[in-house]
Amino acid sequence: MQATTLALVGATGGAGTTRTAVELAAMGARDGDDVAVVDAAFTTQGLSEYVTGRIDPDLTALLTDDPDAELSAAAYPVVGGGGDGGRAANDEDDAPDLPGRVDAVPARAPFERVARAKTAEAARKLERRIDEAATTYDAVVVDAAPVGSNEAVAAATTADRAVAVRPATVHGRDAAQRLRGRIADVGGSLDATLAVERPGSDDDDGEEGDGVVRVPATDTEVAAAPTVAVGDDAYTRAVATAYEAAFDATLDVEFPEPGLVERFAP
Repeated sequence: MQATTLALVGATGGAGTTRTAVELAAMGARDGDDVAVVDAAFTTQGLSEYVTGRIDPDLTALLTDDPDAELSAAAYPVVGGGGDGGRAANDEDDAPDLPGRVDAVPARAPFERVARAKTAEAARKLERRIDEAATTYDAVVVDAAPVGSNEAVAAATTADRAVAVRPATVHGRDAAQRLRGRIADVGGSLDATLAVERPGSDDDDGEEGDGVVRVPATDTEVAAAPTVAVGDDAYTRAVATAYEAAFDATLDVEFPEPGLVERFAP
């Protein structure tokens, strides 16, 4: 059975979890799904960077000050993620017109509200918000920090599947092993691992085991995302593979066969 909700959990800070969450969601939109990216990394609040304009209310407000508000009140279109919001934000004829759309439910709050959103009570409300998103969207990707906070635990244990995101380095591999242990401690488990390469880095842990999808490096600038909305390069194909592994799904996205030059290029 295909999963509907996915917790994407960073094994370390700076692993590329938020960017990967946005790209996975865009791949789902390219396949025709409406996908929500829910922010469960309240400290960094990186998902808010993929939204233009004012964010009010944000997710933390729905967990604290406005618990009766609909989730849609804090859902904002991701720039370039399809749907009317993506086209309006880019306002260009060549902006991606995807069959589905990507909405972000970001955290963008002052320290005081973030602190209240990190309580155990707020984490239980986050669990209900994730379930609410699953009734509105075809798929939900939850962007979670390493499991060391109430909101991260809620994400990792509530979603249908949990996937680690780590740098494609020896350090990243070790961090993923520690993350696996922490998730097991709270009653959860990891279903797969995404090893993300770093631009300009030669670090390589050489691991090609079962359940590990290697994702090539890409432009890390927020403005470059989502790359996979229209791409067909190695990065886009790897994200497609990661989406299928993460959601236990089969995408109906076709990529052109490489020509002879590309096929035999070193």
